[in-house]
Amino acid sequence: MGGSDSKLNFRKAVVELTSTKKSVEPSDDVFWEQFWQPNSIKQVQDIFSLIQSEEIRQLREHAPNNLATLCYKAVERLSQACQTSSHTVNDQQEILNCVRILTRLLPFIFEDPDWRGYFWSNVSTPGSSGGSDGDTPPLGKLLLNSLCDLLFCPDFTVSSSKKGPETVENLKSIDSCEYIWEAGIGFAISPPHNPQYDCNRTELLRLLLTCLSDVMYQSNAAIQSGYENFWLTNFTSAENRHVLPLFTSLMNVVFSYDPIGYGLPYNHLLFSDCRGPLVEVALQVLVATLDQNGGDSTVTHEEDEAIFSNENLFISYLSRVHRDEVTDFDWMDDFEFILRGFSRLLNNPLTQTYLPNSCKKVAFHQELLVLFWKCCDYNRKFLFHVLKSSAVLDILVPILYYLNDSRNDQTRAGLVHMGVFVILLLSGERNFGVRLNKSYTARVAMDIPLFTGTHADLLIIVFHKLITSGNGKLQSLFECLLTIIVNVSPYLKSMSMVAASKLLHLLEVFSTPWYLYAAPNNHHMVFFLLEIFNNIIQYQFDGNYNLVYTIIRKRQVFYQLANLASDDSSISVALKSRKRQTGSKNTLPDMKTPTESSNDEQCPDQGGQQEAGTKLSQTQEETAAAAEGEAEAKQSHHGLSASLAKTPNVNAMTERGASGLQEGVASLVLPTSNKAGSSKSDSGTSESWTPTQKWVDNWKQKLPMQTVMRLLQVLVPQVEKICIDRMLTDEGEVLKFLQHGTLVGLLPVPHPILIRKYQSNSGTNEWFRIYLWGVIYLRNTDPPIWYDSHIQLFEIQKI
Repeated sequence: MGGSDSKLNFRKAVVELTSTKKSVEPSDDVFWEQFWQPNSIKQVQDIFSLIQSEEIRQLREHAPNNLATLCYKAVERLSQACQTSSHTVNDQQEILNCVRILTRLLPFIFEDPDWRGYFWSNVSTPGSSGGSDGDTPPLGKLLLNSLCDLLFCPDFTVSSSKKGPETVENLKSIDSCEYIWEAGIGFAISPPHNPQYDCNRTELLRLLLTCLSDVMYQSNAAIQSGYENFWLTNFTSAENRHVLPLFTSLMNVVFSYDPIGYGLPYNHLLFSDCRGPLVEVALQVLVATLDQNGGDSTVTHEEDEAIFSNENLFISYLSRVHRDEVTDFDWMDDFEFILRGFSRLLNNPLTQTYLPNSCKKVAFHQELLVLFWKCCDYNRKFLFHVLKSSAVLDILVPILYYLNDSRNDQTRAGLVHMGVFVILLLSGERNFGVRLNKSYTARVAMDIPLFTGTHADLLIIVFHKLITSGNGKLQSLFECLLTIIVNVSPYLKSMSMVAASKLLHLLEVFSTPWYLYAAPNNHHMVFFLLEIFNNIIQYQFDGNYNLVYTIIRKRQVFYQLANLASDDSSISVALKSRKRQTGSKNTLPDMKTPTESSNDEQCPDQGGQQEAGTKLSQTQEETAAAAEGEAEAKQSHHGLSASLAKTPNVNAMTERGASGLQEGVASLVLPTSNKAGSSKSDSGTSESWTPTQKWVDNWKQKLPMQTVMRLLQVLVPQVEKICIDRMLTDEGEVLKFLQHGTLVGLLPVPHPILIRKYQSNSGTNEWFRIYLWGVIYLRNTDPPIWYDSHIQLFEIQKI
């Protein structure tokens, strides 16, 4: 009964506060303390059910003084709690209730432009005298300082290092570096684990994340024109004396987390896990603090110069994490600690067990990928450490799993983009391409054809799936996917028959005349694919007999491309063919599997013999089709999805550089059009654009086909002759012949290798910001912190 009476009293206080237009005096402590008295609220969900969103808006519009006083009194109570480190159980409950109330109120304060300056203005606070405004810090700064102090409060969020009467001390004097939450970066001692501390930290971090979410209520245009998130600026600056221990605590909690624990089956169902929710919100706070403030520019406010330092110390500390001399045999350096944490958590959802659902699966892989991107982007030494380590493949495999698993779910298009951007970043370095030659032996449950090969084969097969059977939102990624394969192609020592067939299938699809003529940049796909073939033939011919064989078998695709008709009548016929096949839909040519494609070119004969190579991987394709039929549809987050920014053009995302294998200026430069810089889907149609013979001839004469055509000129007669002379009907014999063949001295002079490395740009920064906050919005549904508030950074779409 006591709990019900307390909630009833709380509800009466809310009604009284919202229904009266008369201001409640700040000095009326009896009234205000009703909101955070220990028995009024037991959990954060209670606040969201007892205070409705419309009531907050009503309070904001009709009784603004009451809303301002409620926020002030809650912050004041938190500030008072920082005056001592000794808190009773009731004190701790009051602190948590204040935190929960502010978590509920802030989103609806942020959504009103007239209220955005409330927390950062120097106006006199409720109940203060008019003469004390000069020394009063902004309410926002007071709130952040209080939260940071409480995150290192002994016997509340950390274990006390002192016992007896000495425990009472001002939180302002505590050295928080002695209270880092977990062993790891910069801290080798693992404190005792206390589930209640984890729960308290989670609530405080949730409010901190809500404070940082002010950016969600700004349009992208406002951000680009000079918006500054004061919450982020203050929290990540030197004004926050806890910034270093907070950074290390968040990093260590995330990367030391092991969801499986001791490996006991179903232990996550028997025991509550307070560390899991803490890791999730800590990860979200981390990626939020690593965002560049505003539109990549700094805005100076004269009145705030004494309050803010514009350097983001979270980014600074992340960029300075380095490898130390490891003196403890049982410990590892910081880079290895971070990399193992990424590998363990990203691979967790892929864990296969004999007992279904016996291991806990984490669901924050999207935030992990953003953090991995930030670590590699801000700390190049960490990126090089990742690429030098074989563990880079432990990062790649789960990313490919997520890409394949999400390809048909439009609500997870952002995850696919995120994974592709990460692989693009890695592919710009030689070591990544070299690492891909390692045999792929792990058998992750993916609906892809069975193959025996390397991690490069896996990458090509998954990318083929994304292109041929992904949802329409992924067309803007096609150039990016092919760019990745181009980057790694000079280092691929061997390719399986399945992967080789997939590449040729892509060329067959993208070289279809109506597709080439459908949009001004569609021909770029053919340039990328030809560059891939050229790189492998010129630099890795010896081990890639499967690809050479497939090129010979599909040689008609190259002949047809070389003889592509460019006159106006042929263009018109091709476009009419497109309309007959696809109607008005913006799509690709019919995506038949390689074994289904008609007119397959096989090893020829002149005596009516059965041609070789007619049974290429049919069993593997049937296996893939069956697996696709059994794939389960994934549910969206509570029927909601967040919109994404336009995908940056691949030319804007990358810079060209010559590889060390061959110095010089790269020979291949993609032909540009008047829309080459657009961020719209390059694979789509353009209603206002019409292809002309001049346009076709311009890029057709630049097609880099000399290497492939020379290969066909030399090898096709040899293969024809051996098929006739030895009466071969088995592709295995042809492959043996090609395996021991050589083109030394017969091919054109090797071209310089062109590596397209990722370069930071405003387009990707904008994309990451919108994607990140969209993920955070959708992942925080219990409680639904931002639900029903007016978000401007992105659109919330109901599915």
